[in-house]
Amino acid sequence: MHTRPFIAPRHFDDPAAALAHVQHLYDDSIGYLRTSLQSFVAGENPPEHIRACYPYVRINTETVARAPSRLSFGFVAGAGAFETTLTRPDLFSRYYHEQFRLLLKNHGQQLEVGMSSQPIPIHFSFAEHDHIEGSMGPERRLLMRDVFDLPNLAAMDDGIANGTHEAPFGEAQPLSLFTAPRVDYSLQRLRHYTGTSPAHFQKFVLFTNYQFYVDEFIRLGHALMQAPAAGDDDYIAFVEPGNIVTRRVGTAAHPDDALGVAPPRLPQMPGYHLVRGDGTGITMVNIGVGPANAKTITDHIAVLRPHAWLMLGHCAGLRNSQQLGDYVLAHGYVREDHVLDEDLPLWVPIPPLAEVQVAIEKAVADVTQLSGLELKRVMRTGTVASTDNRNWELLPQRTPERRFSQSRAVALDMESATIAANGFRFRVPYGTLLCVSDKPMHGELKLPGMANQFYRERVDQHLQIGIRTVELLRGLGVDRLHSRKLRSFAEVAFQ
Repeated sequence: MHTRPFIAPRHFDDPAAALAHVQHLYDDSIGYLRTSLQSFVAGENPPEHIRACYPYVRINTETVARAPSRLSFGFVAGAGAFETTLTRPDLFSRYYHEQFRLLLKNHGQQLEVGMSSQPIPIHFSFAEHDHIEGSMGPERRLLMRDVFDLPNLAAMDDGIANGTHEAPFGEAQPLSLFTAPRVDYSLQRLRHYTGTSPAHFQKFVLFTNYQFYVDEFIRLGHALMQAPAAGDDDYIAFVEPGNIVTRRVGTAAHPDDALGVAPPRLPQMPGYHLVRGDGTGITMVNIGVGPANAKTITDHIAVLRPHAWLMLGHCAGLRNSQQLGDYVLAHGYVREDHVLDEDLPLWVPIPPLAEVQVAIEKAVADVTQLSGLELKRVMRTGTVASTDNRNWELLPQRTPERRFSQSRAVALDMESATIAANGFRFRVPYGTLLCVSDKPMHGELKLPGMANQFYRERVDQHLQIGIRTVELLRGLGVDRLHSRKLRSFAEVAFQ
């Protein structure tokens, strides 16, 4: 086996210097893999297996004592060694720098940065626009398995996030929820599912289950790009599938903008990004219908460590007092989606997060210009049930209705509980605001033509509420959003 020459670990008490060394080690490994792969594609046969590894960061503490902090992250759980592998320091530079800074501040111990023994799978070394395998025949592609390391699922499980990971005796405890291979895997999946580069994703994410919302978001994005920035409006670009970038008037284009190409067809869960320079803009993803998509996309967006994600969609109203067009602010969830049962047991409660709940309610009041009893008339707070059975109404003996009634649910959909539960699982603040589009238990079904008229009337207002919610959450700051409510007893240090 041929690996990169050994590079001795170095110690740092400056986060910028530590990050620079991580970047150097990563670039060295990736450059080596890309050069070796180019030679392989050109027909050369290396005499040995080619390997390069991820960099790591480690901190060693000898005491449980640490500096006081109001934050729920940025410190390790006790004495010992804690480490994690790192990837894409270009993409995560702000994030890594902040985590390094907090560790140094809270523990007063130097950070150790070095080269790990975790191989970088060759597929994760490709540049953004590389299409290497198309240049080789089937036999050559098969030979890649003997020459390079391929993705190893054993290095990508979610045991840390699920709270089931137990480090073997003598090994360091984890510093982050995700290892570098797990992050790289999700970055690849995000590009596939949303049709956009992970670099465009913003720190606040809106999920929807209807194309109407995306259409309105696109209209809004293009309108903003055609108008000069004003006030607190700091959006600088709008990105669509295929990495089609529209820059705001008066904003310089980036050289990579020209590389965007509209896809021949939309990806499975298209993503759209209203970009701010500091990354705190808004990403919207149309997840379609069903909890499987909801879990899939949140599994992968979680590695980007968003500040919050919100579900904006339509639901069935379960109470006779509700009217079509009313809003439902979820404060509890009945989980009959089944997609997370193995990762997050049903006995785990998914609590409402006060900061998010207050922001959504204020956003509804701001956009509708209603307050007091008038606001309560159009927005009900209650339990939302999510099911994986789209035709639950057809089940015999009406057992779903009984369960929904016993749970005090006021609305039913197929995605909200999944998104909230995965937010809880991955320590990402979450919230849900749904709009009642039918009342199947009370004979009010979506009739031909009625749905389109209803959507046109409600989508714009609902989306404006979501955007206003993001503005309010952005104003709270990271320390208020990433609270202890989402952290376990012995939590990893990285946010």
